[in-house]
Amino acid sequence: MIRLSLKERIAVFLEAEAAEAGAARNTIAAYERDLNDFAGFLQAKALDVLSLTRDDIESFLIRLEAEGLAKSTRARRLSAIRQFFRFAYEEGWRADNPALQISGPGKAKRLPKTLTIEEVEALLEAGRDQGRTAAEQIRNRALMELIYATGMRVSELVGLPVAAARGNPAMLLVRGKGGKERMVPLSPPAREALALWLKTRDAAEEAARIERRTPPSRYLFPSCAKEGHLTRQGFHALLKDIAIAAGISPARVTPHVLRHAFATHLLQRGADLRVIQTLLGHADLSTTEIYTHVLDIRLKELVLGHHPLAHKP
Repeated sequence: MIRLSLKERIAVFLEAEAAEAGAARNTIAAYERDLNDFAGFLQAKALDVLSLTRDDIESFLIRLEAEGLAKSTRARRLSAIRQFFRFAYEEGWRADNPALQISGPGKAKRLPKTLTIEEVEALLEAGRDQGRTAAEQIRNRALMELIYATGMRVSELVGLPVAAARGNPAMLLVRGKGGKERMVPLSPPAREALALWLKTRDAAEEAARIERRTPPSRYLFPSCAKEGHLTRQGFHALLKDIAIAAGISPARVTPHVLRHAFATHLLQRGADLRVIQTLLGHADLSTTEIYTHVLDIRLKELVLGHHPLAHKP
């Protein structure tokens, strides 16, 4: 019987996660980094992955804490280890799962950073004029309108297929984490910006096909990057430039902050938490519940503003 090395077992696990579980590329990359760190610990201690115990895994977690790693990082490492040993048990590599009963450090729930409605409006306005050419300005306007109108993750936004935008849709079909699909509605400004960009994009694609025999791109926001579309890093850099143009500190503006702003502003206007869960593509409502601080503030303002005893001297 061929004995696989730990590195080979990790590779088999990652391949299975990608093929069978439909894990996103970023998730697979995170698993690989975390498991390689765990593998380095095992090799330094001369521990065999097929015979190590729960105590050995807990020793690794204690080392991470001693190194000063954040709770969220330690929780993510433990999650990767749990998934790996669950797979090892199911594959018959081990007769038990030593990670099954280990309690993680838990993630400290932090209130999401967000922006005011006025600040987002300033960003949307600045996005109209950001770009070296008229075509880039039209594209950047579409990017900004879409991310705020839908609350999409940046990877979902830049990877949108052009087919999703055909026919002046009132809603977009978005493929999220784990290949799960959801529908997100478009606001009138987002539809207008999208239609204008689609017209501009198609004209540029046709010109490139005639001049250079370039095959058409399947992406809504094509680029010459190896991914074939605008990268997450490219959009992140663009957002920093737009923030500066809007007079907002670029340190406060990221794609994820805009996603938080989308959810926060909807809740402020009375949207239901489960609706927000669906629009954000959260598998579990508990992930969305971090936004309930918005409801707490809103309820407090309602009570202080309307309760008969609130203004009694």
